Amino acid sequence: MKQITFYFDFISPYAYLAFEQLPKALEGQSYHVLYRPVLFAGMLNHFGQLGPAEIHSKRTWTYRQMYWHAREHGIPIQAPEEHPFNPLPLLRLAIACGEDGYCNRHVAATIFRFVWNGGLNAADPARIAALTVQLQAKRSIEDQEVRNQLITNTSEAIANKVFGVPSFAVNEHVFWGFDSLPMVRQYLAGDPWFSGADWTGASGLPVGATRIPSGEKKIKG
Repeated sequence: MKQITFYFDFISPYAYLAFEQLPKALEGQSYHVLYRPVLFAGMLNHFGQLGPAEIHSKRTWTYRQMYWHAREHGIPIQAPEEHPFNPLPLLRLAIACGEDGYCNRHVAATIFRFVWNGGLNAADPARIAALTVQLQAKRSIEDQEVRNQLITNTSEAIANKVFGVPSFAVNEHVFWGFDSLPMVRQYLAGDPWFSGADWTGASGLPVGATRIPSGEKKIKG
């Protein structure tokens, strides 16, 4: 049985879709999932990137595509009242309900659906307080250990070559995105492609040009 570490942030619609689709996508395979909350914004800051919702045209496309994927896969979804929102209280709540920086599937499902079903305010303190009672959190979301654990989760994910959410780490392989679930399935099934040249050689492709702040390209001679 292979172990999958599922890295997610509740702010991501693709993480929600992947969470809901995962059991069906991997049906018949032998695996165990560890659910690891991370701060997507921390990853963006580390790699110097903007999030999808911070680029106007990409933001619109993200919502259109999430609704399309949801329709195609039969997953109920409705964007929260405002997006993006501050996910820190919800990420900390997930950690406060679990052990060692992980949470179980029930907790993750409850919080994901709190955000992505119903079209309500995902950052409303009163709603989050009620959710905390519902989940019977073991610790306060204000607990410094809970806060530190989220930082640790995110830092360790980055160190393990995770750069976005959702991501699935299986052994030394990291798969990114909702649309990577078929790849995860094939890897679990033992497809030898994942130890072949196309996989292993991808990291060695030479860089021919890099972007610099002026907008010009630096061309290698």
